[in-house]
Amino acid sequence: MPLLVAGAAPLHKPHVSDSQASEIFSRATRRRRRDRAAPGYAGFAFLREHMLEGLLERLDAVRREFHDVLDLGSFGGDLAIPGARIAHLDAGFGFAKASGGVQGDEDRLPFADASFDLVVSVGVLDQVNDVPGALTLARRVLRPDGLFLGAFAGAGTLSTLRGCVKEAEAERPAARFHPQIDVRSAGDLLARAGFALPVADVETLVVRYAGLPNLLRDLRGMAATNLLPNPAPLTRDTLVRASAAFADRAEPDGRTPERFEIVYLTGWAPDPSQPKPARRGSATASLADALKPKRPD
Repeated sequence: MPLLVAGAAPLHKPHVSDSQASEIFSRATRRRRRDRAAPGYAGFAFLREHMLEGLLERLDAVRREFHDVLDLGSFGGDLAIPGARIAHLDAGFGFAKASGGVQGDEDRLPFADASFDLVVSVGVLDQVNDVPGALTLARRVLRPDGLFLGAFAGAGTLSTLRGCVKEAEAERPAARFHPQIDVRSAGDLLARAGFALPVADVETLVVRYAGLPNLLRDLRGMAATNLLPNPAPLTRDTLVRASAAFADRAEPDGRTPERFEIVYLTGWAPDPSQPKPARRGSATASLADALKPKRPD
């Protein structure tokens, strides 16, 4: 999720390796933010809960049982699938401990190939450095005909906050928001990772806030603040101007709407039993003929 910085920048620039310098997000900062959020996360879990509900609805439509499941980005371990053994992984130590899982990054999975028949990822792919790599690894740890279900905050999320900060920093804008993945690119990433029958769709969730501090509190509570390396300090003047711009966008009842664009992903590990697209040129009817207006009898 491309979110606002909510803390001061470090006083010095730490040494980083070439591989770390080329990464979009700071892995160390991500771990710290998740550990900070872990104790009180239950009070800020509304976005993950909404995503998880959407994924479980999709899972209910699949007429088969899943026995070995990977919860990829577990938070507190609230994923429950009756009759299944669930392994949990989270980038934060606190969340990994709370879920009884292991600590690790989604693009560096510590699991053997073909270990699971279902992988579920809720609310984390927008914070992963190597999303194509993470999806490829998710496909590899699936058995043939295994299912991947994912959800994350995609392009268009926090459009109100983006506009307010841009207005507040019109003269000297700083990098405060993550790159975003739109639904079309998400579908392309699934196909690139080797998934069969890839599907990506998007849903808009609107949350109304009494003021900017309430929104920033939610973002901190859900471990969703800026993870870009070496962020510029967020000054008091910037916050004051952004808060005023946020209030100016309020509806008549004094609350300002904010958008969360939730991208849902569905893909299957390839298997010979799956339906195949028709061979190019194998159609028996012409599209041009089908589109011709019919003559009256």
